[in-house]
Amino acid sequence: MGKKKVAIVGAGPGGLTAGMILAKRGFDVDIYEQNNYVGGRNGHIKMGDYIFDIGPTFFLMKHIVDDIFAQADRKIEDYVELTQLDPMYRLRFGDKREIFPSHIKEKMSAELERLWPGSSRGYKKYLQKESYKYNKLVPCLQIPYSRWYHLLKWRLLSSLPWLDLHKSLYNVLHRYFKHQDTITSYGFQAKYIGMSPWRAPGAFSIISYIEHAEGIYHITGGLNQVSKAMAKIIREEGGRIHLDAPVKELLLDKRKVTGLKMADGSEIRADNVVINADFGHAMSHLVEEKKLRHWKPKKLKKKLFSCSTFMLYLGVDKIYDNIPHHSICFAEDYKENVREISETYRLSDDPSFYIQNASVSDSTLAPAGKSTIYVLVPVPNLKADIDWEKEKEPFKEKIYCYLEEKGGLKDIREHVEEELVITPKDWEEKYSVYQGATFNLGHNVTQMLVFRPHNDFEEFKNCYLVGGGTHPGSGLPTIYESGRITADEMTKKEL
Repeated sequence: MGKKKVAIVGAGPGGLTAGMILAKRGFDVDIYEQNNYVGGRNGHIKMGDYIFDIGPTFFLMKHIVDDIFAQADRKIEDYVELTQLDPMYRLRFGDKREIFPSHIKEKMSAELERLWPGSSRGYKKYLQKESYKYNKLVPCLQIPYSRWYHLLKWRLLSSLPWLDLHKSLYNVLHRYFKHQDTITSYGFQAKYIGMSPWRAPGAFSIISYIEHAEGIYHITGGLNQVSKAMAKIIREEGGRIHLDAPVKELLLDKRKVTGLKMADGSEIRADNVVINADFGHAMSHLVEEKKLRHWKPKKLKKKLFSCSTFMLYLGVDKIYDNIPHHSICFAEDYKENVREISETYRLSDDPSFYIQNASVSDSTLAPAGKSTIYVLVPVPNLKADIDWEKEKEPFKEKIYCYLEEKGGLKDIREHVEEELVITPKDWEEKYSVYQGATFNLGHNVTQMLVFRPHNDFEEFKNCYLVGGGTHPGSGLPTIYESGRITADEMTKKEL
């Protein structure tokens, strides 16, 4: 028998992870990517001489990437250059106070005591208890949940008392910290999965723990370099990546996927298909609604999806060397800002925002003496009644004002040489992101584990899912895990 043929729809981080592992294991791998670059939202944007990551900018849980590269008998250090950041980021609160969190415990304790005397005791308790939760939870996220009885696995059952699924992230953090801004410092990471800390399950307190226990890294050239490294390994192992190759639909024989129909009309036959396209978009565009049983578009509309993001990518003719690599500036009323994003669906008058000033750490992203400024503003997804054609320019000007007033980027308008704006509408129309929800399906308890679309996709035989819309969820480390889980599931069946 020849090699089993695998066709992967999309060269995002999940599809690349699965493709790399499967190619190493002897599968015949082809990846079909609609764009002219690899990585999906983990790809890059080039404007003139400036290079930006499209999406993720925090590199966390390096050990997961180490394990995934080891699956292909590789080391990530042979492909990219990593630098650990300290401080990890700057947090600026509504009253103009700032804190510079560190993964070094002594420095972090001192920072907490500087702003909130006595809070370092809660920090030590937080590290101790969240360490235990982390060690219980992470193994549960590394196995598939494709059947209801998988919820009875001892690994999961033994962990339930520690997962705080009955509490919100905010309530969990309130065990350790009493000052609102301290809780915000350890809870804003809920935005990594596009949720409110007041609504996200308490299990996600491990996200901030991961930062504080393991640190945050930058990769020279941007996180898109990981995607490029994976693509290189796939090719080294005999796999093929087809760029500018959009897929029109899945080919079906009753309930079995047999291949892909391409936008140019050609047909690709495969023994197995992996869908790395945005899940909501795939269910709305790659399969006729009448052929779906579980995930029809009308059902998807009732699901909870993450927030969206308003993006500014700015190439500027100076370096803001007084601004750290990462900064988060919070609204004066952060709770109300979060509520507007995820509950009342309105555009905030006082938004929170994130700034990446990567050129202070990485000289490869811009010409000498110049820098890239990446700005992300959490906003409602397209469920909100916001006219982005009308609001785009006024909201952009508002963000420029806040960059100067709160972010410390003095006179930034005068220094911009290149500018790109991405709105929620652009995410859906130009980047095929369902509802513009950049973090995919929400991570409420009823949309996790077996309740999330399965890696071994329940709709069709010989069809698998990777990416933020399947288990374990969104965020780069979990998306990498989705690719590994899918590769393992296919390997069990086929080899």
